[in-house]
Amino acid sequence: MLTKKQLDLLEFIHKRVQRDGVPPSFDEMKEALDLRSKSGIHRLITALEERGFIRRLAHRARALEIVKMPDALQSKLGVTTGFTPKVIDGDRPDSRPTGAKSLEDSGAISLPVMGRIAAGVPIAAISEVSHKVTVPASMVGKGEHYALEVKGDSMIDAGINDGDVVIIRETSTADNGEIVVALVEDAEATLKRFRRNGNAIALEAANPAYETRLFRDDQVKVQGRLVGLIRSY
Repeated sequence: MLTKKQLDLLEFIHKRVQRDGVPPSFDEMKEALDLRSKSGIHRLITALEERGFIRRLAHRARALEIVKMPDALQSKLGVTTGFTPKVIDGDRPDSRPTGAKSLEDSGAISLPVMGRIAAGVPIAAISEVSHKVTVPASMVGKGEHYALEVKGDSMIDAGINDGDVVIIRETSTADNGEIVVALVEDAEATLKRFRRNGNAIALEAANPAYETRLFRDDQVKVQGRLVGLIRSY
């Protein structure tokens, strides 16, 4: 059984697809449902996907497939039980952007995935390679790099979602405002925006549901800086 918000969102997506041929953006969904942040829309879409009403397609921006409709909406919208899912592929450019290169043309390198990193409450420090991921060489630049799988939603307003893979350049320093891997008290690692004020360090979330955490500078060690992102849909 769906909640009212889930039904409202599914109805809004269906109507926009029927009217425009493309699904609404997260901002449009947020405004239509009168929510304060896009993280609420992310949770609603995830819930609809888990219940089998919609499906997000891998590697395609804003691509939603409506798999089925609940009986209540079928009656309200006049959708027949023979409803056929339609794939909507939105926001894809007609041609490759100027300067863009294919993976084959730009070269690629393999990076170790060092397990999972918390974008939420810090988890145990990461030290072992779980598998490898291949990325364009142009993504990493100079220096040593590694990858981490994101767990949690505290950085969702920075475009970093649960299940995404972040590419990290190893460094022990960071400028204010950069997103870093921070090791807290030599025991827990987390992905947050870095701010220094004198001898204090703030680790900021990009989700209003999470509070900024404050530490002494000797309690936090920067382990790397975010340089790339691989989206998981």
